[in-house]
Amino acid sequence: MTANDIDPTAPPSGTGCVDCDAVGGWWLHLRRCAECGHIGCCDSSLAKHATAHATASGHSVIRSFEPGEDWFFDYRTGEFTDGPTLAAPLSHPADQSVPGPATRVPADWQTQLG
Repeated sequence: MTANDIDPTAPPSGTGCVDCDAVGGWWLHLRRCAECGHIGCCDSSLAKHATAHATASGHSVIRSFEPGEDWFFDYRTGEFTDGPTLAAPLSHPADQSVPGPATRVPADWQTQLG
């Protein structure tokens, strides 16, 4: 990890996965790009948009965007890492459903995630 991998001033791109929102999808958990603030869905979600963003952009460090979680992960090394406090908010709203958004989560979501 280099100093350029994290920009603590970059705000999150929203409260949900930007890419899922664009196509009417849903997610399990959210991850925040530590370099640009892009919010994407985790690898347990169907679309894996956080990993897709890291691959396409070269931004290798993410932070959990889940309430109560403050871990960072570096895709380049495959390891958890430390990082600074990022610009607020640090998570999606606590009352936001998981999985979410509630209006788009199918009744059989657990089966779909396998």
